Amino acid sequence: MNSSPLWIANDHGGYPLKLDLVAWLGEQQIAVRDLGCHSTEIVRYPYYAAAVASRVSAGVGERGILICSTGIGMSVIANRYPNVRASLCTSTYMGRMTREHNDSNILCLGGKITGVFEAVDILHAWLTAVYQGGRHDISLGLIADADRAMKHGEGWLPPESRAILAEVDDQAP
Repeated sequence: MNSSPLWIANDHGGYPLKLDLVAWLGEQQIAVRDLGCHSTEIVRYPYYAAAVASRVSAGVGERGILICSTGIGMSVIANRYPNVRASLCTSTYMGRMTREHNDSNILCLGGKITGVFEAVDILHAWLTAVYQGGRHDISLGLIADADRAMKHGEGWLPPESRAILAEVDDQAP
């Protein structure tokens, strides 16, 4: 496993699960940088997602973990940051595959939908899986192309996507 500290943050819905995951990570001797929140008092998840995603985006640490009630909101915000590939995972298989195929660098979990034992298994799979590269580099390159285009206010609709739309449009009644 990587020795770089993991950034972790949560909202009120993810706080109890975060405590369990931070304890497990400590048992594994994996360094964690906890950016909060530190209670079940209601907070706004975008602030915490931004804290982790901005660090990973800037290369200040390689990976992060975000936990809210479902993981959905955290993943939506995190994926707006350049170079972030945040993945909401609800199974161990997803945790492994998102690392192997997508080179995911932020794991998003749902504190109210995923139990502690499953969350630990997902996290372990995500931490130990290795990006496979090869054919998956093509898709990551396309994601990077989309990021660059949208960063400059341009749309990203490559010729292949236009062909898919044209085929559907040609079949419209």
